[in-house]
Amino acid sequence: MRKPTRRDFLGSSAGLTAAAGFAVLADPISTAAQSVGVKSRDLPDLTIKEVKVYVTNLGNYRSLNGERGEIVSIVTKSDIEGNYTLGNRNRTEGWLDWAKAALVGKSVIDVLPVLTSTSGLRGTYGFNGELPAAPGSGPRWQGGNTFHRAPSRGNGSAFDTEGVGGGLMTRAGGNWPNWYTAAADVCLWDILGKAVNRPIFKLLAGGCGGSKEKLMAYASSTHHPAIEDYAPEVLKAKSEGFKAYKIHPGGGEHTRSSTAIPAYIGHMEEIKQVRAAAGDEFILAHDPVQLYNRYEAMKVGRLLDELAYAWFEDPIRTTDMDGLISLCSALSLPLHVGEFLYSISDFAEYIAKGALDVARLIADNVGGISGSMRVGLLADAFGLECTPHNWGNTLDLAVHFHLELALPNASWFEVPYPPELADHPFFNYKFRPDKDGFIHAPVAPGLGYPIDRDAMESHITRIDR
Repeated sequence: MRKPTRRDFLGSSAGLTAAAGFAVLADPISTAAQSVGVKSRDLPDLTIKEVKVYVTNLGNYRSLNGERGEIVSIVTKSDIEGNYTLGNRNRTEGWLDWAKAALVGKSVIDVLPVLTSTSGLRGTYGFNGELPAAPGSGPRWQGGNTFHRAPSRGNGSAFDTEGVGGGLMTRAGGNWPNWYTAAADVCLWDILGKAVNRPIFKLLAGGCGGSKEKLMAYASSTHHPAIEDYAPEVLKAKSEGFKAYKIHPGGGEHTRSSTAIPAYIGHMEEIKQVRAAAGDEFILAHDPVQLYNRYEAMKVGRLLDELAYAWFEDPIRTTDMDGLISLCSALSLPLHVGEFLYSISDFAEYIAKGALDVARLIADNVGGISGSMRVGLLADAFGLECTPHNWGNTLDLAVHFHLELALPNASWFEVPYPPELADHPFFNYKFRPDKDGFIHAPVAPGLGYPIDRDAMESHITRIDR
């Protein structure tokens, strides 16, 4: 018999919260204007006059999410600039050409509500289908552009052309992930927040109404080579005020041993050592990033249950839905799954079939801030938590922080550990917990973490326009 989960106890309040949130996503401009007591027509001119990319030399900085030093800029006629780092987890070649065609001359008021509104649903000759042209000439209509001519290289889905995007394909087909629109969506929210002088999370209706002002921080390790690397680190993180710690297991070998052992066996030893070092009441989690097969995941998961770990993240390949369903049913601790899902329709299927207990998301993969809110509110409608993925540079963490602050079903802030890994040469803010273990919400408008323009300009190699 399947174990009961929170999705079995869905109440009407969760559904109403989600419905209200979806309604706001359909008209974010009016919500932003109302938040400062004005009408939409009284906002500054939000017509987009320019898009550009600052290309910089990052020097010795090594990004956690693949950033290559490209910072997107979208500027309105009222000289409000929205920014985001380009290339997070994907090279996103051709973004500027796409943005010139898709954004310049249009108003944020018109673009933001629809830019990432597609669900990525399956289809043939329909919503996301392809209608062939003459033999050998490629599709006449493509992706989510059924009623428009197929875009040229770099202008639509991240999979339009080999070499553009990541070459991945979603379970849902469709035109996701689309890193072009996701990056633009973040910039437009940044502009909207600056236009009304409020941080983005205050504009994202999801049931919290901007009432959350801080989140508890947990330390998220890198993948260390040796079993003995983790116990000392959890003690150090604990001494620095972190209230939880997540293992990203590495090679699973002993520091001084010439005898190789199966990695999952080594990981189980790490799990034991970390629990012994941290104590019985400290919150712990384990994230092998899809490393295990079903048997290994079950063995590790049962140990995690025995040692009262708080969650088990991406234990096996996300495409193995049947395996995830079995693990969700057999284990007591919740499975966090979703970093490798790329549309809201995928999340709906996994939730409905019991293949996850907590929805995990990466904003770049699901349509930026708008798409992420849809996923988070979908999970909330089923009584499930949502845990956005904080692993990257300052703006990447900022985007996910705004989501966590806005969503009623998010409660943790993941900090890469050691936290210096997320420090960026162009941003002065450093994500560190206070003495009580909290990361406090930004107070500046938009994304809330201004670029250090002097630092950035000293590293600019060119500006693409």
